[in-house]
Amino acid sequence: MEMDIILETKGITKTFGPTVALKNVSISIRSGEIRGLIGENGSGKSTLTSIIAGMQEADSGEMYYLGNAYNPKSMIEGQKNGISMILQEAGTISNISVAQNIFLGNERKFTKLGIVNRKQMIKEAQSRIDSFEISSIKASDRINTYGFEDRKLLEIVRVVNDDTEILIVDETTTALSHEGRELLYKLIRKMASEGKAVIFISHDLDELLEVCDVLTVLRDGEIVGELSKEEMNVSIIRKMMVGRDIGDKYYRTDYNGSFGDEVTLSLNNVSYGPLKNFNIELHKGEILGIGGLSGSGMHDVGRIAFGIDKPMYGTVNSLKGKVLNSRKAIQHGMAYISKDRDTDALILQGSVKDNLVLPSLPYLEKIFLISPFKEKKLVMEEIKKLSIKTNHMSQDVNQLSGGNKQKVSFGKWTAMNSQVLIMDCPTRGVDIGVKQAMYQLIETMKKEGKSILLISEELSELIGMCDRIAIMKDFEVKKEFIRSAELSDSDIIEYMI
Repeated sequence: MEMDIILETKGITKTFGPTVALKNVSISIRSGEIRGLIGENGSGKSTLTSIIAGMQEADSGEMYYLGNAYNPKSMIEGQKNGISMILQEAGTISNISVAQNIFLGNERKFTKLGIVNRKQMIKEAQSRIDSFEISSIKASDRINTYGFEDRKLLEIVRVVNDDTEILIVDETTTALSHEGRELLYKLIRKMASEGKAVIFISHDLDELLEVCDVLTVLRDGEIVGELSKEEMNVSIIRKMMVGRDIGDKYYRTDYNGSFGDEVTLSLNNVSYGPLKNFNIELHKGEILGIGGLSGSGMHDVGRIAFGIDKPMYGTVNSLKGKVLNSRKAIQHGMAYISKDRDTDALILQGSVKDNLVLPSLPYLEKIFLISPFKEKKLVMEEIKKLSIKTNHMSQDVNQLSGGNKQKVSFGKWTAMNSQVLIMDCPTRGVDIGVKQAMYQLIETMKKEGKSILLISEELSELIGMCDRIAIMKDFEVKKEFIRSAELSDSDIIEYMI
């Protein structure tokens, strides 16, 4: 074995029932390397790295770590050996403190005679937070005080320490703000410079091209190729991922940003927490984008517009009247795709079928009975339209990959034929082929006269898809842009920071 190889897998195979998740996968991770992993949803990326991290065991195959046979029985064992993983989904425990989350499983370090020294735990946790240059989080606070993005930062603090030799980053950047991403990039580059290694999973090709030294492409559980920095090319990567040329059309190709006069959704002088006297109008046949940094208030706008959070002052109106709560919003033909799919968008213990049909049940009902034929037809159409990888429609959603979960959260509203769609980071965690299909579907919805409020942290997505873009900072709109071939990231960024 070469001395610069930190980790090597040989012939790793893993199945889940009839599904072959990994088939004879062999890969070598070297010292000082940032190794990118990319593939369509369900290609095996997360399965491979979860085996390396100790979350689950392979059915067959071997692993070698620092020259020795390696077969961790748990993530705790993996971490003790120096292999840490930041999970794609939420990895913090609610209703306990930040400090308790950071030292979860290591409380013995602060325990004497059966009593935990909370003060010492908080002090050491805060020291670790400060070492990552995170100024917004206090170790003594309850974890519930913080949102999804801050919790992802805390996961980084929890799993990375001086003994970490390999860091696995599984789709973490999609949950982070701009500042959070920069912090993570700085960390992984530092690790690489120290001769450690990073396995970096992302669907963002620009991010992979910028961050990674080597790129491994998986398709249907097998490695289909490996590219060096010099060989990385967007069109080649896309073709390797999907097994075909998906073409150059990704975002909209037109620059006609016109839409109807009719207002389908409006927030009028809305105040909610730091959001004061906020006004915005969405029109028939319009794709209105809202962008900004984390904490700008853009995610709050989506929740208020759908009636999840009730404003202290002001009103939310649709064509059918006031939006008083999310139930009313659904009755008014509105839909909401949440950024945090596991908490707000899906019933994880429910089946793919149950999740897809849930908003549409009133329309499938006849004389208090649900038509099984119509129900099955609706589900099969969405599974086919969005290429949801599932063994069968009765499979639990929590058994799907992160990207396929996102497809389900998207599909349950497109199945309902909603007229006003509020989408908060709708393409988070999905591969380029599905993103392309989603963008084409959004464009079709616009042509059908539907109204879309697209909240996104990706400027390329906003510029590529929207008729208007409202950029928020400090809970107010700082600047609006109209669709234009000349509009670029640099035109927008100055109003965000």
